[in-house]
Amino acid sequence: MDSIDINALSLEAIRARSDVLRDAIRRTPVVPMEGSLVMATLGVQNVALKLECFQHTGTFKARGALSNVRTLSDAQRAAGITAASAGNHAIAAAWAARAAGISAKVVMQNNANPFRIARAQDEGAEIILRDPGPATFAEAERLARDEGRTFVHPFDGIETVLGTSGVGLELMQDLPDLDAVVVSVGGGGLISGIAAAVKLMNPACAVYGVEPVGADSMSRSLAAGHPVTLDKVDTIADSLGPPMALPLGHALCAAYVDDMVTVTDDQICAAMVAFAEEAKLAVEPSAAAALAGVLQPLRNRLHGKSVGIIVCGANIDAGTFQGQIARGREHYDALIAY
Repeated sequence: MDSIDINALSLEAIRARSDVLRDAIRRTPVVPMEGSLVMATLGVQNVALKLECFQHTGTFKARGALSNVRTLSDAQRAAGITAASAGNHAIAAAWAARAAGISAKVVMQNNANPFRIARAQDEGAEIILRDPGPATFAEAERLARDEGRTFVHPFDGIETVLGTSGVGLELMQDLPDLDAVVVSVGGGGLISGIAAAVKLMNPACAVYGVEPVGADSMSRSLAAGHPVTLDKVDTIADSLGPPMALPLGHALCAAYVDDMVTVTDDQICAAMVAFAEEAKLAVEPSAAAALAGVLQPLRNRLHGKSVGIIVCGANIDAGTFQGQIARGREHYDALIAY
């Protein structure tokens, strides 16, 4: 903790990085979520959705990956990059490498969704499959060591967080008077950047993180006062499944996040139904977690307030989506009931 300088994520640095990435990163739309769910169930005047599901590669991950690639030296560009991921970061790293005209060898877990493996391959990366967890990261570390490739971390590092901070910067520019922003949390790379940008621009705006109950490493880390590693992860929201928090993300969350809450997989699936029916969006479980948090554990705190929800991604195949929607339908009434 003592070596972590959160002041490196200044508002000046956030704005400067946003300018650097502007030519390649989409400024994703912010749209109201309207209908009976919002007005009757939540009792709020305004729910705004920041649609990072419409970002390049289908998730916010493109921001962090490109932020890293844009800082490479000529020698690093010549050697290329590597990454380790179960899905979305692999796609984003491959896209960022292709956009920069450099090579990418991306290590993916061999149990990753075939849809996501195919998408990473379509972006032009060489895909290497390894067993989940340590074996995946070990292969990426070998590529960095033996081939001189730069390892682009899925959620850690100042360059990654400067990239994701653009989500919060854009949201505050569009809606500077929001009362609260709600963000799904996996490794902490997204909420770290968003929370810093939000608090530096509007300290009165609350920032809440939402984790699956089976992958609550940041909640436990904040409670413990130091980064915690879980013994196991158990959630359908695989994009929110890193088993640990790391020092930078933990420090930024401790400084800028007001609270963390958890939701069940059943609630996440039910929130996917809510997104489909109320917002006409087909999202992956990681994005639905934020709405599930708004609809259940955060509902009383957000009643009557103006709320921004980050819709972080939509990389999901039709078959998986259909099954999770069916599960969500079974739990939908419980999610929206007081």
